[in-house]
Amino acid sequence: MTHDEPSRRFTAIYHRHHRQVYAYAVSRAGRALADDVVADTFLVAWRRLDAVPEGPLPWLLGVARNVIRERFRDDVRQTGLALELRAWAVEADADVADGVADRAAMLAALAGLAEDDREALTLTAWQGLSARDAARVVGCSTATFFVRLHRARRRLEQAMSDAAPVDRRRPVRLTAQEYSR
Repeated sequence: MTHDEPSRRFTAIYHRHHRQVYAYAVSRAGRALADDVVADTFLVAWRRLDAVPEGPLPWLLGVARNVIRERFRDDVRQTGLALELRAWAVEADADVADGVADRAAMLAALAGLAEDDREALTLTAWQGLSARDAARVVGCSTATFFVRLHRARRRLEQAMSDAAPVDRRRPVRLTAQEYSR
């Protein structure tokens, strides 16, 4: 196989099946996610070109299905984590101790951060991992993780300073709609 053959094969597969993979992605995930699903599907195909069979459409649709399932799992995981953090914040607000207000503010600020920031902070603070071990978990170098952690700490500090002061005399009650956000 020459150097150009994998590229030609991939290009042929892409041109021949892009519309079908896109249609499948739209039917399963909607137009908003279809482009991302197709891009991830063909990225897997490129990376595993040797595993792509001669009749690639079923294989491509299987990959697209897995990409969609992973996205839905991520969404469910994110929603569950956000709900859990909100529940902790609500629970913390109901306590009367002075330190609880600070805990509630911290948890509320943490819940408002992006997933990558929460992960960096919780791996080191809650899970007790060293930066080196946490870097292995997220799949980056230790130096890169230190930068991510530093930025996440800055964003957490900013979120906490932006938060309104907690009125310790009034318990916080969320409606069902607010709780489900």
